[in-house]
Amino acid sequence: MIESPAASLSVVDAASRRRSIRTFVQQPIPREDLQQIIEVASLAPSAFNAQPWRFVVVEDAALKAKLAAAAFNQRQVLSAPAVIVLYTDMVDTIANVNEIMHPGLPAEQREQSVTRIVGFLQDKGEADAESWGAAQGNIALGFLLLAAEGLGYQTSAMAGFDPEAVKQLLGLPANVRVNALVAVGKGAEEGFPHHRHPVSRLAKFV
Repeated sequence: MIESPAASLSVVDAASRRRSIRTFVQQPIPREDLQQIIEVASLAPSAFNAQPWRFVVVEDAALKAKLAAAAFNQRQVLSAPAVIVLYTDMVDTIANVNEIMHPGLPAEQREQSVTRIVGFLQDKGEADAESWGAAQGNIALGFLLLAAEGLGYQTSAMAGFDPEAVKQLLGLPANVRVNALVAVGKGAEEGFPHHRHPVSRLAKFV
């Protein structure tokens, strides 16, 4: 059970306050806060409850410098006290499919569910299965950004990086998909105010 700190924000407030921040206060993030951010991100929904997302939290300065090079020298990688690398791994998901089965399922239903999920993913082939997993991972990315903001930290989610260089640097399997690098810390700048489409442009109610 995740305990909400007294200072945590509501989802609405976290979403309203969140900005992309690229300059951070040089202050380490307590390990328990980083763990809680990831724990909240892991609550994201996924089809079949596949939970294909995985995380690497990079705090070491020398490793961050190499990660920055792989991210085309974006300054937030070096400025942030931590960078969370979010990736998805469907090979690991399929190999350990029993881990995603709810413990309350009867044995027969569990067996049927495993067969259905594995069949669905294997029919796609490895490349398409990894693309499918990466799409699920983007849901966890949204949860992660709100979780960090809710705990009083600012973020910058980056899609601009060399995924093969990131995988090699962190020793990740060749099959995985790297969704994002997320710089996390206490912001040292305000960031731009939101500029968003109105709901009337985005949604149709029928």
